[in-house]
Amino acid sequence: MKKAYQSFLVVLFWLVLFTGASFSEDMYVASVTEISLRTGPTVENKIIAMLKTGTKLEIVEYQSDWSHVRVPGGKSGWVLSRFITQKKPEVLFLEELKEKNQTLLSKIAQLEEENKTLTVKIATLVEVEGKFKKLQQDSADFLKLDEKYNDMVQQNEAQKALIEKLDTRMDSEPKLWFLIGPGVFIVGLFFGLSTRKKKRSSLL
Repeated sequence: MKKAYQSFLVVLFWLVLFTGASFSEDMYVASVTEISLRTGPTVENKIIAMLKTGTKLEIVEYQSDWSHVRVPGGKSGWVLSRFITQKKPEVLFLEELKEKNQTLLSKIAQLEEENKTLTVKIATLVEVEGKFKKLQQDSADFLKLDEKYNDMVQQNEAQKALIEKLDTRMDSEPKLWFLIGPGVFIVGLFFGLSTRKKKRSSLL
């Protein structure tokens, strides 16, 4: 009785498994090179297509020897059940890893290009900063030169004023000598005449 019950459970398990596969789960071509998709469930039926490892199959009807499947694109036919599996073949994982690797390589290349662009921008900023600092230094030097220039202008104005003052004195001195000169001559003449009169008086 116990063995009969266990057998019943095994049969029930396989029925559930096959029924589930028939209506809900996708399956894949197992790790073989290629399998044939035929018009019927015998090797005498015509081959519709050759399916490669990893081809995704939609189960229409699952049987222990042959299964009715539908392939991407809508074409349907029969394949040997021993060549299909619910487990995703490793070749698909490999392809997915290749695609991810290619995506990562593309991202790395993009990041390298962005890094080059940033490097150029940083170099440009450094150059601009250097020019800005030089401009600041030149501005500071210009302010110093401007201050010195203003000092020199003031000194020049002071020297001009002094020169004009000296020129005024020099212009007035000849007039003074022109006025003093005849006076000195008259005084000298007067003293000369006085001296001669005194000499004559003493002689008498």
